[in-house]
Amino acid sequence: MTTFDDRERAFETQYAREEDLAFRVTARRNKLVAHWAAGLMKLTPEEADGYAKAVVQADFEVAGDEDVIRKLIGDLTAAGVDIDETAVRRALDEQATEALRQLKAG
Repeated sequence: MTTFDDRERAFETQYAREEDLAFRVTARRNKLVAHWAAGLMKLTPEEADGYAKAVVQADFEVAGDEDVIRKLIGDLTAAGVDIDETAVRRALDEQATEALRQLKAG
């Protein structure tokens, strides 16, 4: 075993941890932003939980945030909420910060 092998293994481990954290932050962010949107749409707590699952699932359609943004804007508009893409992106950013804080806290 060489020092190079040890360093390579350490970098691979660190990369795996960072990717896992990024995945968890995104999933938590999507759940939080879904509850934010559910509040705007005046959904019941049970409906909000179901909606949060649908938003998290929507993120697996294509890489990136566009699928989530499209779903949120479509659902909010259909519910009669006057909202634009900028507001949804701002909510995503705010909830990403909150999701990271929550995950680091425990």
